[in-house]
Amino acid sequence: MVQEARVDVKTTAPENVQELSNADLAAIAESVTPGPWYATEFRTGETRREANDTWELLSTTPKTPGGTAAVYYADGHSRLSRPMIFADGFNYGPSDLPGLFEHLNSPYNADGKRFLSQVLAAGIDVVLLGFDQRHADIRTNAGVAVNCIRRAIAQCDDDDVSLIVGGVSMGGMVTRYALASMGANEEDHHTGTYLSYDTPHNGAWIPLILQQLAYFFEELPVGDPDAPTQAALIRSAAAQQLLWSWVPNALYSGPTATASPMRTEFLNDLRKIGWFPKRPRTLGVANGAGDGIGRDLPPGTIAFDWKAGVLASATARFQPDNGAEQAIGGMNFGTAIRRPFTSAVPAMDGAPGGILESFGLVADKLNITIGEEYRSSCFVPVVSSLALDFDPVKWDIDPYMPLQEMRAERSQLDEFQWDNGNTPHGVITEPLARWILPRITG
Repeated sequence: MVQEARVDVKTTAPENVQELSNADLAAIAESVTPGPWYATEFRTGETRREANDTWELLSTTPKTPGGTAAVYYADGHSRLSRPMIFADGFNYGPSDLPGLFEHLNSPYNADGKRFLSQVLAAGIDVVLLGFDQRHADIRTNAGVAVNCIRRAIAQCDDDDVSLIVGGVSMGGMVTRYALASMGANEEDHHTGTYLSYDTPHNGAWIPLILQQLAYFFEELPVGDPDAPTQAALIRSAAAQQLLWSWVPNALYSGPTATASPMRTEFLNDLRKIGWFPKRPRTLGVANGAGDGIGRDLPPGTIAFDWKAGVLASATARFQPDNGAEQAIGGMNFGTAIRRPFTSAVPAMDGAPGGILESFGLVADKLNITIGEEYRSSCFVPVVSSLALDFDPVKWDIDPYMPLQEMRAERSQLDEFQWDNGNTPHGVITEPLARWILPRITG
């Protein structure tokens, strides 16, 4: 029987940061960079390609955030005729579509080959779909995707046009939901191929200790009270729906897979509309390796220590492997000390999968140095991005399972491919580009 993953926080003194003087708080604040943690930028600094058209889009859900699509015509095209709609992923705030184009079109091998350039050269128009609030409810942004699909169909001359629709990271979940909802409503989405790129179909992972630290540091009553805080992205609707394990605050004790009703509700709604879209061929790739070998991040080892003199401190450990009441770190303000422990949570930090600089990004915000080998940990386990058939709440699967001899029907995708190693989440790599291109350009 699979035990329920949970966290327990033990405190050893009163929880009151006001015991620190204003001078103390200012000293601590000077060592912490403000703003949402885990938000990343795509810009490479390369000369960008200008879009041929831009669409402002509303969601099908009234009075909710909308989005924008940047349209790039294929080589030799003067209008939309063979579109690939590709949606932006998990992050904070509005999409940066020029930056997304740069990211997806960065050279992926020594010969300078570029994924989007190859797609455009093959006669496929690229429609990059962005959102006003990437951290909004996935269903809201799926409504933006629905209207993007409708507009693409309307602008094509061919009544029998066959779209390619998908996305990177959460963008794959947004478009998965959009296509499934259109199918459930018997609306023709004209989509022949669905493509997800390192999408967390069964959930993503941000270390629980880092989530707790984000909440912990936003408790400091300093800075602009109207600015987004360290935990703004972790607290968002998108994070609650995507993350397999999530905590609502730094003091929470209880189950982590069911801590947010938003994830349970989202998964239930996805089941009601068919789980996956039924009509298109479904393709998916993972930035993780298929050999069951992840990064060498020893479970329970200290990743970093932060100290502000004797006033405050924080310690982050790599996630221990299952067990009961395993220490994952600690934090203190003045005399208030917190020690979180997890039970039945696997060593996800070192699991095979698309990696994110989770520990490195937090260390940078705290202005401390961390070894390069400890900066990155698993963000989307390969068993999730390849949509293996298991319970996305219980996670009754070994995230380290080798996939080479796995039966193809174990995945809920029609075709799938893992990477040659554990590469940065959402980055186009040569093995994945070589696998995708003949399947969408043929």
